[in-house]
Amino acid sequence: MSQTLQVGVLVLLALLAANLPFVNHRLLVLGPLRQPKSLAWRLLELVLLYFVVGVIGLALEHNAGQIAPQGWEFYAITGTMFLTLAFPGFVYRYLAQRRD
Repeated sequence: MSQTLQVGVLVLLALLAANLPFVNHRLLVLGPLRQPKSLAWRLLELVLLYFVVGVIGLALEHNAGQIAPQGWEFYAITGTMFLTLAFPGFVYRYLAQRRD
Protein backbone atom coordinates (compact mmCIF):
# COMPACT_ATOMS: atom_id res chain seq x y z
CA MET A 1 0.00 0.00 0.00
CA SER A 2 1.41 3.38 -0.96
CA GLN A 3 2.04 6.04 1.64
CA THR A 4 -0.55 8.36 0.09
CA LEU A 5 -3.19 5.65 0.31
CA GLN A 6 -2.24 4.96 3.94
CA VAL A 7 -2.73 8.62 4.84
CA GLY A 8 -6.10 8.69 3.08
CA VAL A 9 -7.26 5.54 4.85
CA LEU A 10 -6.12 6.94 8.20
CA VAL A 11 -8.00 10.20 7.66
CA LEU A 12 -11.18 8.31 6.69
CA LEU A 13 -10.77 6.06 9.72
CA ALA A 14 -10.38 9.13 11.94
CA LEU A 15 -13.52 10.66 10.45
CA LEU A 16 -15.53 7.51 11.13
CA ALA A 17 -14.08 7.04 14.62
CA ALA A 18 -14.70 10.67 15.59
CA ASN A 19 -18.39 10.46 14.68
CA LEU A 20 -19.03 6.95 16.01
CA PRO A 21 -19.79 7.96 19.63
CA PHE A 22 -22.51 10.33 18.45
CA VAL A 23 -24.31 8.02 16.00
CA ASN A 24 -24.06 4.81 18.03
CA HIS A 25 -26.34 4.13 21.01
CA ARG A 26 -24.24 1.31 22.48
CA LEU A 27 -21.65 1.78 25.19
CA LEU A 28 -18.15 1.60 23.69
CA VAL A 29 -19.75 0.29 20.47
CA LEU A 30 -20.11 -3.17 22.05
CA GLY A 31 -22.27 -3.32 25.13
CA PRO A 32 -25.98 -2.73 25.43
CA LEU A 33 -27.21 0.31 27.27
CA ARG A 34 -30.41 0.43 29.29
CA GLN A 35 -30.63 4.22 29.31
CA PRO A 36 -29.51 6.90 26.84
CA LYS A 37 -25.80 7.72 26.85
CA SER A 38 -24.84 11.01 28.42
CA LEU A 39 -22.50 13.51 26.84
CA ALA A 40 -19.78 12.49 29.32
CA TRP A 41 -19.86 8.87 28.05
CA ARG A 42 -19.73 10.09 24.46
CA LEU A 43 -16.71 12.30 25.20
CA LEU A 44 -14.97 9.43 27.00
CA GLU A 45 -15.54 7.23 23.95
CA LEU A 46 -14.22 10.04 21.74
CA VAL A 47 -10.97 10.21 23.71
CA LEU A 48 -10.61 6.43 23.65
CA LEU A 49 -11.16 6.31 19.88
CA TYR A 50 -8.61 9.14 19.43
CA PHE A 51 -5.99 6.90 21.04
CA VAL A 52 -7.09 3.88 18.97
CA VAL A 53 -6.69 5.84 15.73
CA GLY A 54 -3.35 7.16 17.02
CA VAL A 55 -2.09 3.62 17.62
CA ILE A 56 -3.16 2.61 14.11
CA GLY A 57 -1.37 5.66 12.69
CA LEU A 58 1.73 4.78 14.70
CA ALA A 59 1.62 1.23 13.33
CA LEU A 60 1.33 2.55 9.77
CA GLU A 61 4.25 4.91 10.36
CA HIS A 62 6.32 2.07 11.82
CA ASN A 63 5.49 -0.03 8.75
CA ALA A 64 6.66 2.77 6.44
CA GLY A 65 9.97 3.33 8.22
CA GLN A 66 11.38 4.98 11.30
CA ILE A 67 8.93 6.59 13.74
CA ALA A 68 9.54 10.33 14.10
CA PRO A 69 9.58 11.73 17.66
CA GLN A 70 6.64 14.01 18.44
CA GLY A 71 6.27 16.80 20.99
CA TRP A 72 3.20 18.04 22.81
CA GLU A 73 2.35 20.31 19.86
CA PHE A 74 1.68 17.29 17.65
CA TYR A 75 -0.82 15.85 20.12
CA ALA A 76 -2.50 19.21 20.66
CA ILE A 77 -3.01 19.66 16.91
CA THR A 78 -4.18 16.09 16.24
CA GLY A 79 -6.56 16.28 19.21
CA THR A 80 -8.17 19.47 17.91
CA MET A 81 -8.35 17.98 14.41
CA PHE A 82 -10.10 14.91 15.84
CA LEU A 83 -12.59 17.16 17.65
CA THR A 84 -13.18 19.05 14.39
CA LEU A 85 -13.86 15.76 12.59
CA ALA A 86 -16.39 14.91 15.34
CA PHE A 87 -18.42 18.06 14.73
CA PRO A 88 -20.88 16.55 12.19
CA GLY A 89 -21.79 13.75 14.61
CA PHE A 90 -22.24 16.23 17.46
CA VAL A 91 -24.50 18.42 15.32
CA TYR A 92 -26.54 15.38 14.29
CA ARG A 93 -26.98 14.16 17.86
CA TYR A 94 -27.58 17.38 19.77
CA LEU A 95 -28.49 20.17 17.36
CA ALA A 96 -30.19 18.82 14.23
CA GLN A 97 -32.20 15.91 15.58
CA ARG A 98 -35.82 16.69 16.37
CA ARG A 99 -37.14 15.44 19.69
CA ASP A 100 -40.87 14.82 19.47
